[in-house]
Amino acid sequence: MGYKTPPAATSAGADTTTIVPGQTQHGQEQLSLHRATEAPAGLSRTTQDNPPSSTTALVPVAKSPQRLSGDRLRFVGAATRRIARGIDLDEVVMGLCRATVPTFSDAILVYLRDPLPVGDERPTGPLVLRLRRTDRIPGDRDTEGGFMPVAAPPEPSELDSVGEELCTVRPGSALAEVLRGVRPMFTDAPAARAALPELLGEDGASAVPDGQRAILAPLRGRRLVIGAALFLRRPERTPFEADDLLAAAQLATHSALGVDRTVRDKYTANIAGELQRKMLPVALPRCTGARLASRYVPPADTARVGGDWYDAIPLPGSRVALVVGDVMGHSMTSAALMGQLRTTAQTLAGLDLPPQEVLHHLDEQAQRLGADHIATCLYAVYDPVSHRITIANAGHPPPILLELGGRAEVLRVPAGAPIGVGGVDFDAVELDAPAGATLLLYTDGLVESRLRDVWTGIEQLREKLAATARLTGADHPPPLEALCDEVLDMLGPGDRDDDIALLAARFDGIAPSDVAYWFLEPEDAAPGRARRLARRALTRWGMEELSDSVELLVSEVVTNAVRYATRPVTLRLLRTDVLRCEVVDDVPQLPRMRQARATDEGGRGMYLVNRLARRWGVTRLSTGKVVWFELRPYE
Repeated sequence: MGYKTPPAATSAGADTTTIVPGQTQHGQEQLSLHRATEAPAGLSRTTQDNPPSSTTALVPVAKSPQRLSGDRLRFVGAATRRIARGIDLDEVVMGLCRATVPTFSDAILVYLRDPLPVGDERPTGPLVLRLRRTDRIPGDRDTEGGFMPVAAPPEPSELDSVGEELCTVRPGSALAEVLRGVRPMFTDAPAARAALPELLGEDGASAVPDGQRAILAPLRGRRLVIGAALFLRRPERTPFEADDLLAAAQLATHSALGVDRTVRDKYTANIAGELQRKMLPVALPRCTGARLASRYVPPADTARVGGDWYDAIPLPGSRVALVVGDVMGHSMTSAALMGQLRTTAQTLAGLDLPPQEVLHHLDEQAQRLGADHIATCLYAVYDPVSHRITIANAGHPPPILLELGGRAEVLRVPAGAPIGVGGVDFDAVELDAPAGATLLLYTDGLVESRLRDVWTGIEQLREKLAATARLTGADHPPPLEALCDEVLDMLGPGDRDDDIALLAARFDGIAPSDVAYWFLEPEDAAPGRARRLARRALTRWGMEELSDSVELLVSEVVTNAVRYATRPVTLRLLRTDVLRCEVVDDVPQLPRMRQARATDEGGRGMYLVNRLARRWGVTRLSTGKVVWFELRPYE
């Protein structure tokens, strides 16, 4: 491991020195326990401001026990503060090493359990310690601590051979008993001396200096021993004292708690991040008359997990609901609340409620979950047949509509109060959604940062969209996926305080000539009329090859509808890249597919739909239900 040490004049110990020009160096004297930058050093001001020259010598100055005890306390205070500043496992361990070498010891070995337990988890396998980090006295100036310059290159040390990479602690062994005892001890104690070969190996144990020049300190977290630290001094250095055991205990305790905290925080952040990723859509649905693209950018590591989400939900009538939301905060609670609100929004969308009603019920749900939960949300419904979009907003940044000619507009949508405030109404607006236009929904992490306010960011985003559209020309909208990438490029360098959810929808629409729409009275002649109307529409569209299948399926679905309906049944055919048929009635009961017996006269309708249709489904409406199926034209 290459432990090396400078001459003893640069070591740390119990005595202090002052510089007396014109004299020679006296002996191998030691420096104070603490560094100059972290606590008052045991060197005179002359030593710190004027490094020794060739005519300068070090003369020991006696230090009283009271002053030595105060120095030790100041050292422990500075060291524990340094350890506490670590925000991850490596920083905590490095803080322990840097705080103790060379101030407290010439070398340190830090072993941690592999794997580290999390929280109250009880490991089931054997206790395995892995050498996490080693430090020694550096061979050049200690630039961070302002330590005394080295007069000569360090000599090879017997401490170089100390330590092994892995150590398996056998139950009932001497090392297991020392770790269970928790308290630090000198390695010349019988128990510690017996434990060293198991920890360091036979060669490493023999290299540990005799006397009180090594301290073995177990590292104990909240419930379990999570490792051990070995503090070492060279033979020519002043041995450890009894009070140094108390200092080692403080260092070990703060280090173990720091390791336990960082492991627990990382585990919690991983769970929250995984929860959030599972809550986001795996893939966007394929919608009639619209193309979709999305992006999710997690927050910076320092911000942990966020609560942003997006969703696209197919609705009856070939419509699609576009949702984007942001739960305040960065925690597992935020991620869990995000999942609950997204699930609630999907359920409400399935009921085909208006956008303002969806936000109203989301607000009620957030209040039931707790008074401290606040979220913003934007809910929009696009109808490709009417080329219209209905939008309701709950405190969320407004969407931007990029038209085909390159004009980008921030839509004027009533902001409303955030979800969770309670006692407020939400308004919806209906706007034109021309073919070729692109609607961009996003969260505030995209447009707000330390360097700009949200409205400045929105204007920059609008200009970015317009500039990107101009590059592709007035007759061609920019590719949707490339547009999302261009939008994310506007993010500046540096850490982000928030995550980003982005949802883009390209409105292709459905031309009126590709829509056939009829009302059928609930009577016995309705199935026959539906077959004739469907055949005429397919002939007009040049899709006669589908006539037999469409007539059969339309007849079955309409027959099921008129059998129980009390109001006219709606039949609609939509021609896009597939042929879609929709039958709407006022009966809330949903049909189910079953295998009819040979003697049954009915019950085969949905079975035929399932066998012949490319896709099919049933959706309950507030006024009944819609049964739909799709067929692809023959290649």
